[in-house]
Amino acid sequence: MSPRLLLADPESAADALTFAGRAARFTVEGVRLQASGGVLAMTAAPLAPRGFGDPTPTVLALRSLGADPELVCDLVVEASALSATTDDPRALALPETALSPAWAGITPPRSGWDARPGIEASTLAAKAQGGIARVADSVPTDAGEDVVRAVRATVWGAPDEELGGLPLGVAFAALSLGFISGGETARVFTSGPWTRVSLSRGHVLVRGPVATGLTPVRRTGSAD
Repeated sequence: MSPRLLLADPESAADALTFAGRAARFTVEGVRLQASGGVLAMTAAPLAPRGFGDPTPTVLALRSLGADPELVCDLVVEASALSATTDDPRALALPETALSPAWAGITPPRSGWDARPGIEASTLAAKAQGGIARVADSVPTDAGEDVVRAVRATVWGAPDEELGGLPLGVAFAALSLGFISGGETARVFTSGPWTRVSLSRGHVLVRGPVATGLTPVRRTGSAD
């Protein structure tokens, strides 16, 4: 029998497949599956840098689902390779091999989050749609992968005033992973370099912004 995940109920299994299907549209670097204590945390990276010097921000999308209390795992698999099983509607079949994307080695903190002013879901949706249009308008016809990535990094990595200075990619992740629904105010929390934007359907986490260039020269020693 192929390795599989056992969720809490058929609804949770269907939800997991929906999340994986959405993630597969925006990333080839898989989805992380972490389960313990009856909870499965599914994490995808719709935006993540590839190599040193790539300005693309690390933006993670997180969805938590009920799982079998005995399920314990931590692995990354190809999102499109998750599938339903025929013998148990609560179970999902896993691929035989796992992935090792760089973003999976980055773990947001579990505690120490401080609340910040929230963001309206309608603002997130509008910002994401505007960014999608900007990317489409900026990518030349028959552009190569490097050009597309450069355009996406420029658009989605730009800080947005209406998002409290967060990169526009936070809005993109919330919309593309299906976290935006109806009138809702997303709660915002920070912990160190991390910011979490929490909606009823899931969470978006971003690390940064990353400082670039030289910092101002500061005097040392005692002041006269």
